[in-house]
Amino acid sequence: MSQKVVTRFAPSPTGFLHIGGARTALFNWLYARGRGGTFLLRIEDTDRARSTPEATQAILDGLAWLGLDHDGDVISQFARADRHAEVAHQLLAEGKAYKCFSTQNEIQAFREAARTEGRSTLFQSPWRDADPATHPDAPYVIRIKAPREGSTVIADAVQGDVTIRNDQLDDMVLLRSDGTPVYMLAVAVDDHDMGVTHVIRGDDHLNNAARQMLIYQALGWPLPVYAHIPLIHGPDGKKLSKRHGALGVDEYQKMGYPAAGMRNYLARLGWSHGDDEFFTDAQAQEWFDLGGIGKSPARFDFKKLENLCGQHIAAADDAALLHELEAFLSVTGEPPLSEAKNALLHKAMYCLKERAKSFPELIDKARFVLANRPIDMDEKAAAQLDDVSRGILKELTPHLQTANWTREDIEATTMQFAGSREMKFGKLAGPLRAALAGRTATPSVFDMMLVLGREESLARLTDAAEHG
Repeated sequence: MSQKVVTRFAPSPTGFLHIGGARTALFNWLYARGRGGTFLLRIEDTDRARSTPEATQAILDGLAWLGLDHDGDVISQFARADRHAEVAHQLLAEGKAYKCFSTQNEIQAFREAARTEGRSTLFQSPWRDADPATHPDAPYVIRIKAPREGSTVIADAVQGDVTIRNDQLDDMVLLRSDGTPVYMLAVAVDDHDMGVTHVIRGDDHLNNAARQMLIYQALGWPLPVYAHIPLIHGPDGKKLSKRHGALGVDEYQKMGYPAAGMRNYLARLGWSHGDDEFFTDAQAQEWFDLGGIGKSPARFDFKKLENLCGQHIAAADDAALLHELEAFLSVTGEPPLSEAKNALLHKAMYCLKERAKSFPELIDKARFVLANRPIDMDEKAAAQLDDVSRGILKELTPHLQTANWTREDIEATTMQFAGSREMKFGKLAGPLRAALAGRTATPSVFDMMLVLGREESLARLTDAAEHG
């Protein structure tokens, strides 16, 4: 492709970053990044009543968490209102748009009469071809002159050719009577001025494409490639809503899903590359294309999300995982880790990240690291420490004091001790888990001792043997 790819994500700042919006951003990001192109961010804040700085920040925070970096400055659509109005006046000067003085009451009366007579209620302004000499000194809107015959074909990279009869398109308002531009005009002008080559967005915008194309064609601008993605549905096949669970990206961060797992899952939600399920960002960027996007709505599946997140946690670099874990603690209002705990967690990552599907699960496995003496035991762990078990731990401790503190030697010493007492290791494992972690579900007791070190491990065993 000779033309450099430029994509954009253009959310409205009226609330949180929706999971569907996050997937749209991801598809745009992947398409641009995989082709050495540009990924732009535009905030469509023309609805001043509903747009808030807090919502804009939520969008920026959500994209930052997902790792979807954009190129250049964030563009405010509202700040470009003068440019949008300039284009409307250009079309007016070229005779491709006109001043319409019809009042809301007149438009309503037209529609009611059309309904009564069984005609199309699409408003046809009497001012379309009026002589300017007849124009009253009254408020007016500027409308585009839409073609009345033939059809408009949207050549969509996902949906295929979508044909809309031109008699179904009205003379869309470009500028309101107060001189402010409408959304449709703003989007078309911004996409053109930003050099957007591919408009990848939800298929709820499909009808908008035909109307935005009118503006492109009237101005002789080259059309972008359109790709309208089916929406995300819940497991029941209905449009994703609050009843299905979390909708905002921030909620998924607070639930403790890693960003890499979310990117992987969202990429697979409506797009496929053969049978590949787990893949890296580099692979996703290399493989992603518009032809792989399905025409049917994708269904959100928490089990698949958790499975992929578990794989990404297991495959992650330890330092990067710890960094994201600290960010998770911050957004959930938990205190930061001390330097000592941070170092211990980093040391323990190798035995924590297998089979953890989220950060809360990872933290639960890391209780032995995060706990301080005396170890607080849950009910099941406390039940493991009867008089006999405490006596066994008391006998074992001197043997571990002289062991070389490697995993192999700790294991050999412990197994040899169990064998000398004609005891199965399982009989010893329960009390050891209780003493070291205060839990019954933990990483291997040998890994825990290795991570904690000789001094801390023996101190915990002594505590348990003496106090239970």
